[in-house]
Amino acid sequence: MKKISLKVGEGKHHVCLHTVFCGKDAILSIAGGDVPHIGAVAVAVPRKSLTGDGSHSASVSVICIAGHKEDELARSIALRLSALWFCNVTVSAGIHINDVEKEDIVILRKNIEELVENIIDKVKDEMH
Repeated sequence: MKKISLKVGEGKHHVCLHTVFCGKDAILSIAGGDVPHIGAVAVAVPRKSLTGDGSHSASVSVICIAGHKEDELARSIALRLSALWFCNVTVSAGIHINDVEKEDIVILRKNIEELVENIIDKVKDEMH
């Protein structure tokens, strides 16, 4: 199994991405902040797009732990990577900052997007 770990940000804004490739499929864990945890898990399955243009899409199922808000984050990343890599993708996400403020959310979103772009760049030529 191939494993890739990436990190972006410092202090309470750090976010880690651990990826394990199981054959063609991918498992991603995204955690960070003051209290890394599991807040939501999304499993995406690739399919041909319903547009009929030959492009790829994906369907996703999400489980969110009560009181957590990482469901949309896990969902969007799983959908994007499953369609892009045309494989099953599981994303676990859990990021918590104590006494979070709006600026913290903006920084975390930027750091998470950078992580996703970095993993895409790292495996670009390997997934086909």
